[in-house]
This record gives sequence, structure tokens and C-alpha cells, in this order.
Amino acid sequence: MEFLLDLNNRNENKQLGFSMVELLVVIAIIAMLAAVAAVALGGARTSARDTKRKADLARIGQLLSASDCYLPTAGEGDYDLVQIAADMAAANPDYARYASMLPRDPKTGGEAASNYRYQVTADKHCVLYANLEKANEPITLPALTAPAPNSGSGALKAAAPGPNGSDIYYQISK
Repeated sequence: MEFLLDLNNRNENKQLGFSMVELLVVIAIIAMLAAVAAVALGGARTSARDTKRKADLARIGQLLSASDCYLPTAGEGDYDLVQIAADMAAANPDYARYASMLPRDPKTGGEAASNYRYQVTADKHCVLYANLEKANEPITLPALTAPAPNSGSGALKAAAPGPNGSDIYYQISK
């Protein structure tokens, strides 16, 4: 009988809850699952950002194909779209209200630089381009090693990596 009373006392004194070891095991399992999910979704996130870049360039490229290439007041050269928007707003203040809708690179773009580039020549040939993230993007312009006006639309492999870390660029040219 004494043995039974001793067991009852032990159960009453035992605290309810999880031990430190049990908590650490659960935290370790959750951390491993999170790491696996991050690795699995990393490629999808990269692809989604590249798709957004291409869609942004296609939308702006429609403007290029509808009219002549825009020649900034500074003349021919390579510009960020933020610079082009500022130049257009200075020439026509009505454009200033559209500057906030200017597309920006989803990974590296910001207020000061969109990281979408625009290159124009004096004879009004232009190219709009962005650096992609996926290194395995199919190259559709193999003859090019840098974005170039009047040279077609598609992906090219450049000589050096760009702001998104890969050497693959997508361009829309006129």
C-alpha cells in the first residue's frame, strides 16, 4: 500500500509541460522544414522576378514600337529609366504624375535607379534592357555580348554579370 501512495505522490509532484529537450527537438524539426521550403521556393521566386522584368520591358517596349525612340536632351547614351522619366517630366510637366508608376527591377530597383536601362543612338535607334537572375535562361540572341539598339528582342549573354548577379540580359530593341 505504501508503494501505491508513493506513486500517487510522484504523479502529483510531477509538473505538466514539455521538457527542454522536447522543445529543442521540435524547434530543430521546424528549422529543417523551413530550410527545405526556402530552397525549394528560391528558384520559383527567381523565375517570377524574371517574368516580371520581361513583362515590364514588353509593356514599355510597346511604347517604343508605337513611336520613334525618345532622344533625351543630353543626347545619345545609356540611361536608367528614372533618368528618362525625369528628362521627359522636365520637357513636359504632365509626365511628372506618371513617374510614380515607373516600373522598377523587383530585386535591385529603387527610387534613385530602376535598373531598367535605355540606350539610344543619335539616329534614334534604341534598346530597353534588364539583367535577369536565372543563369539557365535560353539565349535567343547568341551573336550579342551586350545590349545593342536595332538588334532584335530576346535574351543575350554578356561579358560580365549585371546588378542581379547573372550575365544574362533581356532586351527589346528598335
